[in-house]
Amino acid sequence: MSTKKNFPAFSMSDFASALEAHDYNFATGQVVSGKVVLHDSDGTYVDIGAKSLAFLPTAEAPVNSYEHLLKLLPPDSVHEFLIIREQNEDGEVRLSLRRLRLMRTWAMLKEYQAEAKVFECRVAGVNNGGLIVDVRGLRGFVPRSHLIDKDDPQSLVGKVLSVVVLDLDEQRNRIILSHRQALRTAAFAHIARGQIITGVVSSIRPFGVFVDFQGLSGLLHLKEISQKYISDLSSVFQEGEELKAVVLDIDESKHRISLSTKVFELHAGEILENKQAVFATAEERLAKNMGAE
Repeated sequence: MSTKKNFPAFSMSDFASALEAHDYNFATGQVVSGKVVLHDSDGTYVDIGAKSLAFLPTAEAPVNSYEHLLKLLPPDSVHEFLIIREQNEDGEVRLSLRRLRLMRTWAMLKEYQAEAKVFECRVAGVNNGGLIVDVRGLRGFVPRSHLIDKDDPQSLVGKVLSVVVLDLDEQRNRIILSHRQALRTAAFAHIARGQIITGVVSSIRPFGVFVDFQGLSGLLHLKEISQKYISDLSSVFQEGEELKAVVLDIDESKHRISLSTKVFELHAGEILENKQAVFATAEERLAKNMGAE
């Protein structure tokens, strides 16, 4: 028994009509994947699955020569592009690689700012206020006050700096970065509670001593210097003097580090009697006191 069914004929004109009626959903601002088909003097033709080949103008590719274009987009290679103009009457879509990269760079910077992430960029130039840097095709700025070496910024041109984002304004194309804060953030990652540090006294206040070490500054509070009461800190330490201390506490969000030297003492007031001898055997003293606990 025959089960053959008769289907209506589907002519070429029917196929053309169906193709014309198909909605490809290519819209401005959409990111699409496409295969490079060919290059000409004005740009690159890309197959994104539309009725016609899409077109990438040379001005929308981040290159400065035809040779660089061929290297960046060799024939048959597949890339992602941003649609910057919907299909025209010929079904052609206009693409941009440059704008897609800039869009993703802004998204990356916003993420880095939220995470206080350290990243690298190259110094492109100098002005009176600081450094001009290249951030993946965007222009960023590092104020002089946020440099470690403020005396000779010209020597940094062409070099790579570690930075963190201080401020972003995409509408005004404003990117403010800090090298100083990046080094501080990196340094925080390499210290821990209970660690012995070697630092230099940077200032003496009534409530304690500030100590600079590894690009950071910690507070050696008056009560953490010795087990014995101290009436005059200037009689114990001098600015520029080297000392050892233990990291008591770390508050990275407030950039605060608490230090202690009294944990080295084997009896009250030993720091006041001979601090250099105490610092010379700091590791053994700390281990002994920790063991006693």
